[in-house]
Amino acid sequence: MKYTLLKSSVLVFLVLSSMGCSSEEYARLVLTNGRIITLNSSQPEVESLAISGDTILALGTTEEIKDFIGPETRVIDLEGKFTIPGLIEGHGHFLSLGEAKMILDLTKAASWDEIIAMVDSVVSESEPGEWITGRGWHQEKWDSIPVGTVEGVPTHHSLSEVSPDNPVFLRHASGHAAFANEAAMNAAGISPETPNPPGGELVRDLRGELTGLLRETAEDFVAAALEKARESMSPAELDAELRTMAQLAAEEALTHGITSFHDAGVGFDIVDFFRKLADEGNLPVRLYVMIRANSTELSDKLASYRMIGYGDNHLTVRSVKRSIDGALGSHGAWLLEPYSDLPESRGLETTAVDEVRISAEIAKFHEFQFNVHAIGDRANRVVLDIYESLYGAEGQDLRWRIEHAQHLHPDDISRFGSLGVIASVQGVHATSDAPWVYRRLGAERAESGAYRWQTLWQTGAVVTNGTDTPVEAIDPIANYYATVTRALADGSIFYPSERLSREQALQSYTLNNAYAAFEEDIKGSLEPGKLADITVLSKDILTIPDEEILSTEVLYTIVGGSILYEKEQ
Repeated sequence: MKYTLLKSSVLVFLVLSSMGCSSEEYARLVLTNGRIITLNSSQPEVESLAISGDTILALGTTEEIKDFIGPETRVIDLEGKFTIPGLIEGHGHFLSLGEAKMILDLTKAASWDEIIAMVDSVVSESEPGEWITGRGWHQEKWDSIPVGTVEGVPTHHSLSEVSPDNPVFLRHASGHAAFANEAAMNAAGISPETPNPPGGELVRDLRGELTGLLRETAEDFVAAALEKARESMSPAELDAELRTMAQLAAEEALTHGITSFHDAGVGFDIVDFFRKLADEGNLPVRLYVMIRANSTELSDKLASYRMIGYGDNHLTVRSVKRSIDGALGSHGAWLLEPYSDLPESRGLETTAVDEVRISAEIAKFHEFQFNVHAIGDRANRVVLDIYESLYGAEGQDLRWRIEHAQHLHPDDISRFGSLGVIASVQGVHATSDAPWVYRRLGAERAESGAYRWQTLWQTGAVVTNGTDTPVEAIDPIANYYATVTRALADGSIFYPSERLSREQALQSYTLNNAYAAFEEDIKGSLEPGKLADITVLSKDILTIPDEEILSTEVLYTIVGGSILYEKEQ
């Protein structure tokens, strides 16, 4: 992979009164002879475009754009390749994406035994007491479930056996549950007598013994012990670790054609880190950051953290993120009725409703967007109720979001459009979750409320798209395929009427994501004066057969007119 961050002087954008230009108006980069989809209704498709500085100078035919080619202009012959506005990851976790490259990758594990073997191999190379961490396991994706499971998940004993002296902390793919061995639980000071924390659960067997599974806020016990163990690291070591995470995340994003990234929840300290990277010119991917903090912290600090277009439009901080429930896969989504496969549970209210409301009030007072993670139908209803009570007449301008909006009561679907609430969905979640959604919800609830994207769109809601990386791979091609086909591995289609069209799916990944960040004036479509963020693909994903979409490759990723990724030929 070629990964080059080009630093160039900023050229003054010239408003053009005609397609002709003088030698002073030459472009720094011209893309020519392509199929360029602009998502601008007044000029929907062109052959060529010219870039000056970090913005688009002009668009037109190949013949028209020739006038902008000067002696210093780089010209790329697209040879008919499919070119679109730079793809925007609508909901992900930037540093977690980088961190996932530094720990055990459990996403491909086909069984619990395979995970045990992976941990065992690391133990043999680790010092006693050294923590072993990983992420990505999902019990519903294993080929088999071992004997002696509790609520479909193994107990810690086999993990504790291979790692008696090393604490092991393995996060679920969703991030809403984790598994700990005995050494990790001991380090955290939790025992069978430890009460469940608010919004979380220490899962126990029939004898009351801890299984090692930690749901939602119960993860915090072990996470705190892990952080305590890291206190011996120097500030320089911690900074270097964060920089490695950021570099790995940026490389992964750019390789996949992502030019902007909505980071769905970080603390104030990480915002400080991002600002430092922006000051240094070390943020190649543009970040739209949501602050995750409790209402006390928000009240104390929020006003001083507002940033729009900081670092040449590489860092914007103008939104707040809270979570009100967990994930469907870990039985943490907050439901109106019990789980079909766990009748004693309706999921978890992970943050008190009053705390979410107070946070929303603080965000509104400081003119910050407010976004809430809500997956279950009860969680979504409660959040919509909060929004409706606080919106007033300016609802459309607030552009508050519900992150995920996976399972909705049919009565609440139209409320997104009528209130102007943005449905921030992740297409690949539907096909990834489909095999077990029926078990969680039952057929009737699954059909009436799960992953209702097309219905949301038709009722007037703005639907955006992303991957929730590292919950899922950041790959926008796989996500686009899931969005437009909803095809499962066995060939079946998961409620096909809720598929988005090819054009809708592309809009959800570009212009709609820009709108959801108040950035549609500078991103999301290709127009003169907008940022020159562009993705070039090997195939025309608007017209090729479904079965060819997944073989589409990213050829170029261009951010602000600089080619930051180019596929090696």
